Amino acid sequence: MDRDVVELCRSLLRFDTTNRGGGDSEGERDAAEYVASVLSDAGVGAKIIESAPGRANVIARVPGSDPSLPALLVQGHLDVVPAEAADWTVPPFAGEIRDGFLWGRGATDMKDFCAMVLSVVDSFARTGVRPRRDLVLAFVADEEDKGDYGAHWLVAEHPHLFEGCAAAISESGGYTYHVPAADGRTVRLYPVATAERGTSHLRLTARGRAGHGSRPNDENAVTRLVGALGRITAQRWPVHLTPTVLAFLERTGAALGVEVDLEDVDGTVARLGPAGALVLPTIRNSTTPTMLDAGYKVNVIPSLAQAQVDTRVLPGTEDALLATIDELLGQDVEREFVARQPAVQAPVDSPWFAAMADALRAEDPEAVVVPYCMGGGTDAKAFSKLGIDCYGFAPLWLPPGFPYRAMAHGVDERVPVEGLHFGTRVLHHFLTTC
Repeated sequence: MDRDVVELCRSLLRFDTTNRGGGDSEGERDAAEYVASVLSDAGVGAKIIESAPGRANVIARVPGSDPSLPALLVQGHLDVVPAEAADWTVPPFAGEIRDGFLWGRGATDMKDFCAMVLSVVDSFARTGVRPRRDLVLAFVADEEDKGDYGAHWLVAEHPHLFEGCAAAISESGGYTYHVPAADGRTVRLYPVATAERGTSHLRLTARGRAGHGSRPNDENAVTRLVGALGRITAQRWPVHLTPTVLAFLERTGAALGVEVDLEDVDGTVARLGPAGALVLPTIRNSTTPTMLDAGYKVNVIPSLAQAQVDTRVLPGTEDALLATIDELLGQDVEREFVARQPAVQAPVDSPWFAAMADALRAEDPEAVVVPYCMGGGTDAKAFSKLGIDCYGFAPLWLPPGFPYRAMAHGVDERVPVEGLHFGTRVLHHFLTTC
């Protein structure tokens, strides 16, 4: 039915598009030119737009059969995080097939989805089938850093490219999650992301009086910082159920035959078993200290100490969170934002979600499709600024026991070959019916 999605994915994996952050990236232009050539072969004109030399983004538009309908944005990123070859079983950029899996950095994050999109577009050209609505395709750079050369730059500098888009699909949703039910059955959940926690990364700065390390000093900046970090770490953030998380709990609980007690959310999450791992990071905000910087000599008390805290925020909670953090910091520690991107929230009960569920059930009639909230973030944070409802829907069949959640950014990243074919069929169904 399609230009072989596995070969397309292999080709993408063989481009080393490592993004080391801070503007240090390579290979994005080469991958973008390959994507543009595949689209051109399918009769789709594509534009390569560079935000800086080598930092290439590919934009294309596929006309639908009903131009009166709002367009759908289909977006993915071509960059990947670094891979240390010595740690891998196979070379991370070889695109090797072994034991029914395609191995390589980016196999699940997210060159698999990019390959599926290219395969479906190629099938449109060969069969004459058209999507129901216009599709805007975006293959972008820099998602693995801040998006300053990719999605966020495009939204700021070229928003007209996305005019008419009502919704978007991209990574982190629509994959098989095998979970045991209360009656012994195995249920195949397919979580579709309808929300993401916001990012409010903080830098904390404590100031004090410098001095000799051998002398008492009650204005020690290090002590002040450590005290603040200790209070933040000990803080138990309250449960906050967003519409997505509430729907996940109720629908997953019903599918598994598990009691859902909203007065005891922690107990409910525990009773969900493996499925609870999907929702656990998103029932609360989180503040995780990750970086420390203080001092330059062991016998010198520094006048300044700094830390960074990875702070993730559920929709509608940032003001209360920051007020509590200010109380915990005390008067001698200041905070500033290192990164700040709002939470993303799309409607759960929408025609878009229903069409995704229908497409999954067309290939797996026993699929239980549930909404979920991502604990981290994607380029949806950029495109949602344009009023686009963003969903995580990159369909993929996974075998039982496959450690999917350990694949992205992990060693020996790989994707099942059959999963790629399944995902392509689901995506084709969705794009021609939504």
